[in-house]
Amino acid sequence: MAFLRKLLRTPAGATGLLMLAVTVAATLLTPILSPYDPFALDFGGAMQPPSAAHWFGTDNFGRDIFTRVLAGAVFDLRLALICVFGPMVMGVVIGLIAGFFGGTADAVLMRLTDIVWAFPFYVLILAIVGVLGASETNLYIAFFIVNWIGYARIVRGETLLVSRLEFIEATRVLRFSKPTVMLRHVLPNVVTPALVYSMSDVVLTVQAVAAMSFFGLGVQPPAPEWGLLIVESIDYMREAPWMTIFPGLAIVWVGVAFSLLGEGLATALKPKG
Repeated sequence: MAFLRKLLRTPAGATGLLMLAVTVAATLLTPILSPYDPFALDFGGAMQPPSAAHWFGTDNFGRDIFTRVLAGAVFDLRLALICVFGPMVMGVVIGLIAGFFGGTADAVLMRLTDIVWAFPFYVLILAIVGVLGASETNLYIAFFIVNWIGYARIVRGETLLVSRLEFIEATRVLRFSKPTVMLRHVLPNVVTPALVYSMSDVVLTVQAVAAMSFFGLGVQPPAPEWGLLIVESIDYMREAPWMTIFPGLAIVWVGVAFSLLGEGLATALKPKG
């Protein structure tokens, strides 16, 4: 609770949390906010502009865009959070082991990291999903294979620094077990930079998931994923620009929210000098 109060005292953190709270609340209250089915077709009401009946207008199949944008938040937030925090745990464990034990463990794990790091992020994601096939599950697999690298490098560097501090040397003199020292004394002091980095990583992942839809390798139709909504609207940008504008604004909204939250976390978790 003390940390939450500290976070809320930062303008960026409070704004980011508020924006995310609005997003989650709107997603949960979709049946109340909109009477429409996000998958129901209505060709007679196709490409209607924003109005009192359809706040964001309708698409080329007559589906209510407001409802589909809210429903799409479920897909994009789930994908972003799983594709970030799953690999983050993996990367933190790998970086912690490499930095704490050093020697052969460090050499092997860091060479593995360098191999994956050598490939451009998007190219590797595209290659993996292209081989496995386009599906939400395969997106998870691709991000788990690639997205842990940054966290491993961050945590390894922090672990190397913390391991040289006097209080860690004292635990060794007192003959604490290595797992105890690593998990109870080193980990809490190295995980903060990874947590702050994860907020910007969520933004990049939302953008990456949306970009995958342009290659036909993201979430498949008729799912209302935001990137897919933009792809489906490309042929109608002149006749119905609202089909592109509102899903794009949803991506920007979530991106700004997590960016602000990351800034707030960095301020709240900054040690007092």
